[in-house]
Amino acid sequence: MAHRLLPTVLLSTAVLATACGGGGGERAAQVRGTARAEVAGIGYTSDQLAQALLTGPPGYRRAGEPDSGEYGSLKAIQNSARLQREATLDKPRCGTGRPGGDVAGDVPAALVSFTGGGGQTATETLMGMSAADAEKQVNARVPTGCLKFRTKVGSQWAEHRVTEAPKGDIGEGSRTVGVTTVAGTAHTRTWYVVFRGRHYLATVTVFGPNATRADAERLAREAESQVERVLR
Repeated sequence: MAHRLLPTVLLSTAVLATACGGGGGERAAQVRGTARAEVAGIGYTSDQLAQALLTGPPGYRRAGEPDSGEYGSLKAIQNSARLQREATLDKPRCGTGRPGGDVAGDVPAALVSFTGGGGQTATETLMGMSAADAEKQVNARVPTGCLKFRTKVGSQWAEHRVTEAPKGDIGEGSRTVGVTTVAGTAHTRTWYVVFRGRHYLATVTVFGPNATRADAERLAREAESQVERVLR
């Protein structure tokens, strides 16, 4: 099963902010043994990716043990899929579009989460991927009609506004997207950075009432340095 990284991430962010927990993705694929990218020899194994994750970025502490395996089998992705299925999106096309191509559920992946001050969280995900597929994700753009949308979880509606920065230079190319969410009296911000390297794609997401683009991009640069040190 394919997992659309973009703009599904935006819908996932909306669910996260509205439900106060979780991340994003479609229904997870079952683990089917060796991941597709490993068989094709175009990427790293999930164990290698796990070794290349951040361990203790300044201002954060790790929240639990890292998870690794096929992308669709990761617990965070499965939990996020459940939350997403419970959400209503006022612009359904924004949750099903394919501007950046698909991330297959069976690619090797590793994920780690951190907590910071003021209720802030950060998550890093590494995925083994060909350069061509990773480039599609970096080059993706949020459709104009999806820069503002609403979601409902239970009986609560939330409004979301998307900000997209020009293509960046983290790794071999990157993109940064921010989402501001208002749900009742609560205001939250999410910034995520997608960047690619040799045979991998990485995402770094920072979520919280005071999350900033600068912090997300700082963590992304630290993550890129860590990957290059370990997997070079």
